[in-house]
Amino acid sequence: MFTHSLDALFSKKDCDEIIRLSHAENRDSGGLVGGTQQRDIRRAKVSWLDDDGPASWVMERVMAAVARANREVFDFDITDFREKLQVAVYDESEQGHYDWHSDIGEGQIAQCRKVTIVTQLTDAEAYEGGALEISLGHTVMTASRDQGSATVFASFMLHRVVPVSKGARFSLTCWSHGPRFR
Repeated sequence: MFTHSLDALFSKKDCDEIIRLSHAENRDSGGLVGGTQQRDIRRAKVSWLDDDGPASWVMERVMAAVARANREVFDFDITDFREKLQVAVYDESEQGHYDWHSDIGEGQIAQCRKVTIVTQLTDAEAYEGGALEISLGHTVMTASRDQGSATVFASFMLHRVVPVSKGARFSLTCWSHGPRFR
């Protein structure tokens, strides 16, 4: 199995603080792997948190969670976290969504992604739709909507965020890296 769930990686207070930190950063339209903008595939706003500033505690917790999941589930050759933390907002006003995709692809960074971790920052009662779904081949797994929970999965797995129909869903995503798969 190439997925792992973590309950309560962050508390409600932690999630609120991460969202607050993301408001201090510039938000851009979320692109695809390689930076391409295609609104039919993805509609989201993203901001990037620096891991050596006020958000360093977030990165430390994410790194520890990925290390634990890698030991217990994946056993991939993970060497580093090259990318900043991404906070994405999927909003009903834009029918925020992200169609089926994987987190590996073109570009040096994307080719070396091994494990993706997505943390649910919004209270599940604050929005409708917006489910994170991961394809397991013959079936689809829906990630927990519990605030502060995280889903860890192999970056090559197809996944999507279904359209948000009410409210807004905030999520925190980070990728770990290592030598390219062969």
